[in-house]
Amino acid sequence: MTADRDEILQAVSRAVLAVTRHLSVREVLQVIVRSAQRLLDARYAALGVPDEDGSFAEFVAEGLTDKQWDAIGPLPRQHGMLGAMLRDGAPVRLPDLREDDRFEWWPKAHPVMKDFLGVPIHDGDEVLGIIFLANKRAEGGFTREDQDLLTLFAAHAAIALTNAMLYERGRELAMLEERNRMARELHDAVTQKLFSLRLTAQAAATMLERDPGAAAAELQRVQRLAGEALSELRAVIVELRPAELDRHGLAETLRKHVRLLDRLHPVRVRFGGDALPPLDAAVEVAVLRVAQEALHNALRHAAAVEVSVRLDLRGGKLVLSVADDGKGFEPGESRGLGLISMGERAESVGGVMAVDTACGRGTTVRMEVGV
Repeated sequence: MTADRDEILQAVSRAVLAVTRHLSVREVLQVIVRSAQRLLDARYAALGVPDEDGSFAEFVAEGLTDKQWDAIGPLPRQHGMLGAMLRDGAPVRLPDLREDDRFEWWPKAHPVMKDFLGVPIHDGDEVLGIIFLANKRAEGGFTREDQDLLTLFAAHAAIALTNAMLYERGRELAMLEERNRMARELHDAVTQKLFSLRLTAQAAATMLERDPGAAAAELQRVQRLAGEALSELRAVIVELRPAELDRHGLAETLRKHVRLLDRLHPVRVRFGGDALPPLDAAVEVAVLRVAQEALHNALRHAAAVEVSVRLDLRGGKLVLSVADDGKGFEPGESRGLGLISMGERAESVGGVMAVDTACGRGTTVRMEVGV
């Protein structure tokens, strides 16, 4: 019995150490789920972190393929058993989840789950999230000892998760201070150049009739000042990259953005793609902004049923595609859709952007950039 207890405690210790090596909240959640799944020998494991709007700010799972995730649809909301556990803050262990009164329903593509064990992750009285496991591989389902073991693991995992959250908040505060500094630089540098540009343009206008040569020189100065202001503005924009990119990287930031849009709009919005290597900061910002603009256009103008977003690596290039099955448009009707700004964003990092569309057959925005 002592040997079994020592083995269990060592397993918990290894799992907790694996969690505490990570500082990203997303990474911590993924390692918690993976460790809990291995620790209790479950087929399915998941962890949900609630938000303030009745859904989940984060939801990670093990045992499901990307294809299954896409078929299941949007993230769960705080209803049924998950909602009950968030309200009660107590562990739940069931031989068959489907027979409990608190169970409501699953999406059509959801795998069948029978035996169930759920444990809240507490920070004092606050429920940070819920770990839940389903379909234990060994016969007999989850035991009381399993519940005690997962509760012990959750108590230690709470420390790692709280630490990661505090670390990210500290980074966000530091980034906010940096943004304020950059705003001051933007005011001091770019605003001054724009003021000089305006005065120079006014001077050129007054000289145009009486001294065309001097006016031409002033206009050349206008062109130079405008170029300098544009370069400085682009440099500031690159530095003012979204906090989510530093926290999650491009693929996960875009995935979360797509999930949010899928919840907010009646249009089905989906994301897929390859794992990405580390990317240049300017490339990440440009790709994210092009994707956001293309999504905005599709949701606002396309009258689409479905919009799909993909990030793939092909032959040393990062390829973004945003495709909808909407009404499309003729290229000459594209004014006001931000296509010029998207093209400029792509070109600013050495990439290219193209639009494939026609009336009645949808639209695909495609950006390629070397990585």
